[in-house]
Amino acid sequence: MQERSDLLPSETSDPVIRLLLSASLLILIALPGCSLVQAFFASLGVPEGAVINAPMRDSSVMRLEPIVRPILDRLLQVNQVKLIEAHSTVETMSARYKRRLTLAALKRPWEGFINLERQGLLLAELAEGRAINLPALLDVLEAGMDRTSAFNRPISIPAKATALELVTFMIESLEEASIHREKALSNLTEDERRFLFSHAQTIVEQFTPQISSVSATTIAQAKADQRFAELLEEQMDYANLMAAAQVLARLANESWLRQLAGAFGQALPRSEVPAGITGDVLLAQTTSYGTIVIGGAGPNTYELDHRFALVVDLGGDDLYRGMIAASGDSEHGNAVIIDMSGNDTYDSAALGLATGRLGVGLLIDQAGDDVYQLEVGSGGAGFGGLGILFDAKGNDLYMGARLTQGAAIGGLGLLFDAAGNDRYASHGFALGFGRPQGVGATIDLQGDDEYQCGNKYPSAYNEEDAPNGKPGDPMFQYDCFGLGTGSGRRLLTKRPEWQDYDLAGGWGLLLDVEGNDRYRSANFSQGHGYFFGAGAFLDLSGNDEYVAARYGHGSSAHYGVGLFSDRQGADYYESTGPFYNGGVAWDHGMSMMIDAGTEPDRYVFLSSNGLGKADYSGWGLFIDEGGNDSSQTRDGYGLASQHGIGGFFDLKGIDTYKLDPSMAEADLRPADGKVFLYPSGGLFVDR
Repeated sequence: MQERSDLLPSETSDPVIRLLLSASLLILIALPGCSLVQAFFASLGVPEGAVINAPMRDSSVMRLEPIVRPILDRLLQVNQVKLIEAHSTVETMSARYKRRLTLAALKRPWEGFINLERQGLLLAELAEGRAINLPALLDVLEAGMDRTSAFNRPISIPAKATALELVTFMIESLEEASIHREKALSNLTEDERRFLFSHAQTIVEQFTPQISSVSATTIAQAKADQRFAELLEEQMDYANLMAAAQVLARLANESWLRQLAGAFGQALPRSEVPAGITGDVLLAQTTSYGTIVIGGAGPNTYELDHRFALVVDLGGDDLYRGMIAASGDSEHGNAVIIDMSGNDTYDSAALGLATGRLGVGLLIDQAGDDVYQLEVGSGGAGFGGLGILFDAKGNDLYMGARLTQGAAIGGLGLLFDAAGNDRYASHGFALGFGRPQGVGATIDLQGDDEYQCGNKYPSAYNEEDAPNGKPGDPMFQYDCFGLGTGSGRRLLTKRPEWQDYDLAGGWGLLLDVEGNDRYRSANFSQGHGYFFGAGAFLDLSGNDEYVAARYGHGSSAHYGVGLFSDRQGADYYESTGPFYNGGVAWDHGMSMMIDAGTEPDRYVFLSSNGLGKADYSGWGLFIDEGGNDSSQTRDGYGLASQHGIGGFFDLKGIDTYKLDPSMAEADLRPADGKVFLYPSGGLFVDR
């Protein structure tokens, strides 16, 4: 190990240089291989009706790159050249349906992480426009999967508040969405449609990121999964399915919703109310696309199934059960629920709340302290379709099983909560989870929120790390795969014919814009990428608390890409262990953890290792921009092995470090103002 304090460049504080860097990025945006999202909007323009705040937030990765990258390039030049060369052929690896968002970061990590973060920041700008920007949000999320929408005709919002015009508007919206859906599925036979619809539930129930025991049963499962993926990729016209979602998303526009209460004032006779609904109903009309219902301002109960295309409830504390804004069957793909106000309870069936399968499921709740009881595959989930849950305000509770709350396989899942002090809880594969061909996102705009994922599915690591452990033991581990995680599915086999069934991951995002938040999660979480998947975790403000387990806080494995970014606040970080937290990468993964801003932060990792660690050709970087910080870890900072590149950077402040005395010689221990270069490819820098 070698101390190199004389090689630190000065900070890039010159405003002219910063301006040139920003201009350079804007030029790069228009070139091939640069930000997919920015290039997409540059060519098509901002979607009609969208609201974008200007200027957009600056990228923390881009701001810190001129400070950190020269040090890394100078001290670990040979190591980096070899690693990037090893990644130059990642396209040729067996996993199918790799996405450019991931490949870019694997081949050019700095540029790739800038693109990934800026994509999240653009989503934050759009989210601040709330419901009116839902169509644009969908475009940005799908651009990360190399997908764009077909042209769709905006349905004119009625100028007059007459019942006839409002009903006409609703029917025309359903009709336009139905036309796009039929175009999307036109190349699929009836048998193929039924297979896609039914197999979506099988995948939700059986999905695992890795098949370790390859057998006739698991190969049959992998073959069916591959057929599902091939049909979606090669025969579905997904651009038209996106267009259907954007047409329906315009129903969230408050300008026409405010007109409904005055236009429909008299309750229908009970004999005209559809079965399964109690309370006042102001309209029940059968259309070619399903039944349209307008519920009154008092309490209602809705037992919902494939019959209902659009339900609008004007108020009251309501109870929803069954298929709530969810695709009912292979023939009834589009369904919408809009609740205007009230403290509502949503009790979903499996794949039954804001879930899209071969269609679009859209739930819009405008106000109230709501409870969402989410069965598997619900709560803004897409499986060969698009599922969108938008909650505008209120202190809400989301309780979910697996693949809930912004989760997708071969589609899009979005949970967007605009305001309130909310609580999110999930068993796993949730809260911004993108499986193969899927983009899953959880976006929370405002409020002091709590997130929890795990404590349900025991980890396979228990067999080795805690063979006699039981649930509740300190060393017993659970898996999460959530809070901004993208994951593929790989077969652990050396047989080439079986490797053909490997599927590259999608991308997952958790974005929290404002508030003092608390995050608690098990293994694989908080910005994790697994097997060609990309995971992004962005918290943009607040004094936050983060607790994760193995592979947390910006981590990756097996050619995954993971980004964790906290933009500002006095934050607390902890790990329940036993390994790998904070900008860590394993087996060709690429990871970055950034705590930006100059507030004091605490890192308590006595049960774990990490903070810039990489092994087996991984690239893991930890950066703290400033503040008087305190750090504790079990066995070091900025470590690497087996051709990995690990870097720890603290750029400003008076910092304290605690480390097991047996882990380093006294004169080589991490300390404020020190730089250590490790022969194995690790680097510690405290400026």
